[in-house]
Amino acid sequence: MIRDYFKFSYESIKKRKLRSYLTMVGIFIGIAAVISLISLGEGLQVAIEQQFKAVGTDKIIISPGSGIGPPGSAVVKLNEHDEKIVERARGVLSVVGISFSFIDINFKNEVKYSSVLGFPLDSDKLALAMETSNNMKIAEGRMIKNGDTGKVVIGYRLAQDELIFKNGIELRDSISISGMNFKVIGIVEKIGNPGDDSIVYISIEDMRKISGEEDTYDYIYAKVEPNIDVNAVAERIEEDMRDDRVLEKGEEDFGVQTFESLMNTFNNIFSIVQWVIVGIAGISLLVGGIGIMNTMYMSIMERTREIGVMKAIGAKNSHIMQIFLIESGIYGLVGGAIGILIGAGIGKGVEFIATYALGTNLLQAQISPFLVVGALTFSFVVGLISGVAPAYQASKMNPVDALRYE
Repeated sequence: MIRDYFKFSYESIKKRKLRSYLTMVGIFIGIAAVISLISLGEGLQVAIEQQFKAVGTDKIIISPGSGIGPPGSAVVKLNEHDEKIVERARGVLSVVGISFSFIDINFKNEVKYSSVLGFPLDSDKLALAMETSNNMKIAEGRMIKNGDTGKVVIGYRLAQDELIFKNGIELRDSISISGMNFKVIGIVEKIGNPGDDSIVYISIEDMRKISGEEDTYDYIYAKVEPNIDVNAVAERIEEDMRDDRVLEKGEEDFGVQTFESLMNTFNNIFSIVQWVIVGIAGISLLVGGIGIMNTMYMSIMERTREIGVMKAIGAKNSHIMQIFLIESGIYGLVGGAIGILIGAGIGKGVEFIATYALGTNLLQAQISPFLVVGALTFSFVVGLISGVAPAYQASKMNPVDALRYE
């Protein structure tokens, strides 16, 4: 019997193709928005989590000021004395201070602005600096080492991407950074993030010559010993630095964060953003639900005599209600299916543009089975709920009055 109800409802929808299509518009717009935005959001979340994991959750970052704002913006900066305080904290394995700035790069009379990162070249510190830079690896040439001055390693995009420099920078080319000349001795493997792939890496000594600042860092990174609680070490570092600066708790002019806490903060913010997206898409689904309800009322008016005939030959109120509920559910289900296809297409389209036009692998559409099933179920439920009132009205019709209806 249920199969007959579905067939009956399908035939009714098929007879009114244009109206049925317009009824589903609100549903599939909402579902398409949910699928495309959430799939891209999940893809971005996965990509960023992978970057955090690549750096390692055994790292702690110490930043000047509140840690909010661009590097170099803090009034009170970190220095080598702070680095020694961090290094002496119990549980710390190694420490590196890093300087970071956004500086003009001149290559063959083309001037562009890019990120320049300076770090010490001691073997231990260099290894940690490379770890915290997404485990950067050299694709061509070699890494700068102790004793190198006036030499740089550049990111993948500076060497390959014509959007930055028209001809691309090659090994042994000379570039000028803020008026100082440097020779390119290495090119980093592609990381997949345009920002990371555009960094210029130099020694901390050369960075200080460019900036004119001695004994300062924009960040200090600490690596924790194996099998040691990272959060406990971070608390000890914060306490030691607070004592050294004679500050009370809450008066810190520096920030201490673990990569794990940064990842958790990001995930929390992202969860809120995703719920906001779902809420916005829900407005479209509400409009779609009202459209289904309106269509169902019109359908019942047109089929009043038909309802009368069904009741006259023995159809119960529950049978009539089931027929119209199934019909409204089909509107929601088909609209949801169309929305999933459109949303998946939009998500994959954005992924394609991001990968091949922008050179980033951060925007990837992650369309999970849970998301698809959830969207289909939700759209079907919206359709069912929208059809409850019209179906109930149809089920309560008097068969005599329905048969006389013109």
